[in-house]
Parts: sequence; C-alpha cells; structure tokens
Amino acid sequence: MNFLRKNFTRLFIIVAITCLGLSATAQRTNMYTQKAVAAGGYNFWVRTPDGYYRSAEKHKWPLVIFLHGASLCGRNLNSVLRYGTLDAIKMGRNVPAVVIAPQNPGGAWKPSKLNDILDWACTNCDIDTNRVYVLGMSLGGYGTLDFAGSYPDRIAAAMALCGGCTLKNQEGLGKVPLWIMHGTADRAVALSQSTRVVNNLVSQGKQTRLRYDWLSGASHGALARIFYLSETYDWLFSHSLKDKGRPLNRTISITQAAMQTVYRGLNPGRRRK
Repeated sequence: MNFLRKNFTRLFIIVAITCLGLSATAQRTNMYTQKAVAAGGYNFWVRTPDGYYRSAEKHKWPLVIFLHGASLCGRNLNSVLRYGTLDAIKMGRNVPAVVIAPQNPGGAWKPSKLNDILDWACTNCDIDTNRVYVLGMSLGGYGTLDFAGSYPDRIAAAMALCGGCTLKNQEGLGKVPLWIMHGTADRAVALSQSTRVVNNLVSQGKQTRLRYDWLSGASHGALARIFYLSETYDWLFSHSLKDKGRPLNRTISITQAAMQTVYRGLNPGRRRK
C-alpha cells in the first residue's frame, strides 16, 4: 500500500509539473489563430506583444488590423504571413500592439465582417478601444478605406496603400486621420483609384484629416516595404479617438529613400521561424 501511495504521489507531482509547464508555454505563445468567431466571418491571426502576459495589472494595448492584398486570398492562414505587419515583426520590427491579420477567402473585404473581428478583439483581448488602427495595400487598401469609412468612430487612424474605395458614401473617411499612398508606376491598381478618393474628399471640404503621397516611379509591389518601417507604426500610434478634434499628424514622414533601405535594420533570416 505504501508502495502504491508513493508511486501515486510521484505520478501526481510529474503530472502537475507537466501541466504547469504546458500552461506557462501557452502563456508565452504570442501568435495564434482564430476561426469562425462570427457566422461566415474571416479566419485570422492574433499576435500579442511582448509583456502582454506578464503585466501585473491589466494593460490596454493598441490594436493594429492588417489587411492583405489579393495574392494572399484563400483558406491557408499561413499565406497571410508572407508579407505585412506580422512578417515585419518576425524580422525584428517592434510593434507594441496587439496585431490581427485576417484572411479574405476571395472578393472584396467586407467592413461588417471586419467589424465582427474588432468586436471579438475588444471582448477577448486587452484592447485600448481608443487606439484601433487599420492598414493594408492593394485589395487591402480598398478594405482599409471601406472599413474606416464605414466605422469612422471606431478607427483612430488608417493607412491605405495602392488601393481605392468602393463606398458610395465616403463622408465617413473625412472623420478619420487618413494617409493614402500610391506609386505613380503602379500597373496593378491605377493611381486614379486613389486620386478619386482624394478628389472626392477635397470636393466635399473633408480634407483636414487627409494626407496623401504619390510616390514617383514606385511600382505596385514597392509599397509593401512601408509595412516594415518604424515610421508607419509611429504615425498610426500618434492618433487616438480621445484627441480633441482628431487632428492628423503631418510631422512623421515616409520617404522613398527610407523604403529602399528598410531591410537593413531588420533580420530577414527570422522570417520563417
């Protein structure tokens, strides 16, 4: 009987230590996937920042939503890691925020489905709801403007690269600090798609929160480098829904020279880890 009791105690200790180890490992995991959080909704990656699980008191973090282009559409979530904010983090870029990267199975991004993800994040993550940001390129650029224009009171700032907007009523975009960028040599999405949005806002007198840059000679793919720049996230994080009048930050610049050298400060070898 003593032999059985001793072995049972030993087994209990081993199991307990194993469970504690698994629990600690789970807490340290800062990237995971979520599927079907809303009926018919997008599947997505969630990345929590360093220190997220170590805070003695609950800390509210900014939320960055990254929207990919058409080439990453499908149902393999690993495709979403090929470029963008999550890839930049893997290469060493510091983004002190919760990052969500949904996957579009095909077609235009649906603002209502993105809003479902935002609702989920606000309920399940330690999110500062005054500091929610969205950025994307190409199809994701369209999605960024459609989402921000549909829910301007939830988005603190938005950055749309080489995209456009499908909203018939774009008045909501005038409420959001917005930075639109497009390359003049873009052969995939015409520069006119972005200029149409800018001209529409200007004609309505809603350009006070609008910033736009047409990058001379830049191709469609060249703008993907912007996701890897620290200035991109510095600019986003400088805005909050609490800001009186919600002014646009015009002091932070993104130059083509910085885009050309962006990878020098990062480690491409960390990409596949």
